Order: sequence, then structure tokens, then C-alpha cells
Amino acid sequence: MVSYVGPLTEADYLASADGRHRIELFDGGLVVSPAPGPRHQLVARRLANSVELAAEPAGLFVHGAVNVRLGVDRIVIPDLVVTDDADDDGVVLDGNRVALVGEVVSPGNDAVDRVLKMQLYAIARIPFYLLVEQDGDSHSLRLHRLDGGHYVEDAVAKAGETLSVTEPFRWAMDPGTLR
Repeated sequence: MVSYVGPLTEADYLASADGRHRIELFDGGLVVSPAPGPRHQLVARRLANSVELAAEPAGLFVHGAVNVRLGVDRIVIPDLVVTDDADDDGVVLDGNRVALVGEVVSPGNDAVDRVLKMQLYAIARIPFYLLVEQDGDSHSLRLHRLDGGHYVEDAVAKAGETLSVTEPFRWAMDPGTLR
């Protein structure tokens, strides 16, 4: 890993990736997390598979763990990205192309997903933010919709219930199927 002193630029960030960590750029500073564990990845993949079946007919594409530019020197790596952009040659996807972003909340970085990223996604005007909450073997889904400059909770479902979405595409899921 390359070491830096002072604020980092997007170019510095892109040169620093080492593959063992999830490294995100927030206004010149790095947030470094371990690469997601197997359970986190399983939940994210099952979520992405379900969302992809519904998003494709609407002309949208689903990506997992891609670099998303939210603004100058702000790059995040969400667990789920739904976009109209299928260009897989680029290193960074612009946030203005994202219709929905999702995060699997993990212990230890829950404040980043529930507070920091929620604010940054709202500032970037991403229309929908989906959180997967984990409580042991149980999961819940919380869909937030952009309202003005902030998110409001649009729908919630616990295991055994169904989260139904009509925008930006029609989709329904029981979060119990994520475990």
C-alpha cells in the first residue's frame, strides 16, 4: 500500500488499492475496512441476484462492489449499485448514473453505512438507498427514498415479510431469503 501525507486526490486513491481492503475516499481522507467476509458477500450476492432479475427488464444494470464517484475526491464502494450504465471498461462509475445504491450493514462500520454514506448518497442525489440490516441470522431491508436533500424511509420488511418496490423498477423480496 502506498503511504500519503495530507489530503488525497482521486488519482492518489486509484493508485493506492491493494485488494485486501475496501478503501473509500471521503473528501481527501481514506476509510479502510477489511474486505467483506464470506457471510457479508453471500448476503450481498443474493441481494444482487434478486435485484438483477427485476432491474434488467427496466433497462437497468446491477453491479456489486464497484467504485462510485459521488463528487470531487469522494469515491465509495457500495455493496449494490443499480445503474443505466453497462460500461464495464471504466474504473469509476459516476454517481449521477446510479438509480439505487445498497449497503449490507456490518458490525463495526454500521455508522458509516447508516449515517455518513446515507448523507453522501443524498448529497449526490441518488434516488434510492437500500440498507440490509443483519441481526444474527435474521435480516431486514430498509428502503429510503430521496426527498429534497435527504432520505426518508419508504419501506421496511423483516424476515418473513415482503419488501415491495415500484420505483425505480418493480421488485419484491423477503429478507429471510438472504441468509
